[in-house]
Amino acid sequence: MRALVQRANGARVTVAGEVLGAFDGPGLVVLVGVTHSDTAQLAQRLSAKVWGARLFDRDQFAQACLPPGGPAELSASDLGLPLLVISQFTLYANTRKGRRPTWDAAAPGPVAEPLVQAFVDSLRSQGAHVETGKFAADMQVAFTNDGPITVLFEVEASN
Repeated sequence: MRALVQRANGARVTVAGEVLGAFDGPGLVVLVGVTHSDTAQLAQRLSAKVWGARLFDRDQFAQACLPPGGPAELSASDLGLPLLVISQFTLYANTRKGRRPTWDAAAPGPVAEPLVQAFVDSLRSQGAHVETGKFAADMQVAFTNDGPITVLFEVEASN
């Protein structure tokens, strides 16, 4: 299971002109891809990695109520920042040959949708405020990448 995480300053997802999820200010945009061998346990592990990832600078939040001491970098969890989670089967594109990607490694909708939901549910159970799009819809995602910071997280049954 993969999550491409981008530090953002405001984000929104729309479908057919209707805003389904959004946040203003700092937060994370999380694109989630699922492959055939993924499980609900992997979704939970990935959500913990994303929620705890230290991607924010302490100096940027000097006026916020922060945990004492510690590293210069803080997580969305430390700061209580929102996340916008979008399902993204294209994270499993195979681009090794030719110019046309193949999607064989991406799990089909009936497998992927409940695992993306398990990822979202796990984040929420950890206290995250999570906005989402609509699975398999033609979504327009707009945000300002802050930094820019973009990190790929991946979990597998063997690691």
